[in-house]
Amino acid sequence: MLDRPDVDTDQIVPKQFLKRIERTGWADALFFDWRRDPDFELNNPAFAGARILLAGHNFGCGSSREHAPWALQDYGFEVIVAPSFADIFNSNCVQIGLVPIVLPPERVRELMALVDREHGSELSVDLEQQTITAPGGEVLHFPFDASQRHRLLNGLDDIGVTLAREAEITAYESARPAPIDTLAVS
Repeated sequence: MLDRPDVDTDQIVPKQFLKRIERTGWADALFFDWRRDPDFELNNPAFAGARILLAGHNFGCGSSREHAPWALQDYGFEVIVAPSFADIFNSNCVQIGLVPIVLPPERVRELMALVDREHGSELSVDLEQQTITAPGGEVLHFPFDASQRHRLLNGLDDIGVTLAREAEITAYESARPAPIDTLAVS
C-alpha cells in the first residue's frame, strides 16, 4: 500500500538506474531512495510478497520511462489499483502485462482501510470478471477498457495484436499492386 499522491516515475525508478534497457533486474531500483527509510510502506514485513499495490491518485506521472512498470513487475506486483494513472504509465503497464485498475478515490481508501498494516491482508483481482475481492469477502466491480483487457487476458503486446491479424494484413497487401515494380529498377 502506497497512500501517496502524484508518485512519479523518477521516484519509482531514480535516474541513476537508467543505464540499462533489459526488462528484468529492476526490483532493487524500485523506490530506491524511499526504501532507505525504515518506515517506508514497502519495508513493512506485512506487505512482503504483495502482488497488488494500492496507490494514490496520479500514480506514474512524470517522464514516460518504461523502467517504472518494469521495476514494479520485477518486484512482484501484478496489479496496481489507484484513483488515476498517468496515460503513458498506464499504457506501459498494459504493454508488459501489469494490470492498472482505476477505482474512485473513496473505493481505494476503503480498500486501504481494510488492509491490516501489521499482518497483511489478501486482496484478489479477477480481470476476466472485473472484480476485486476484499479481505472480508466484499466484491467490488471495476470498469476496464475492453481492448486492454483483451490484451492482458491473452498476453498480447502491440506486436502480438498485429500478428493476430496477419492473415488479414496479407490478404490486404495481396489485393493491392505494389506502387512501383521494384524488379524493374536498375
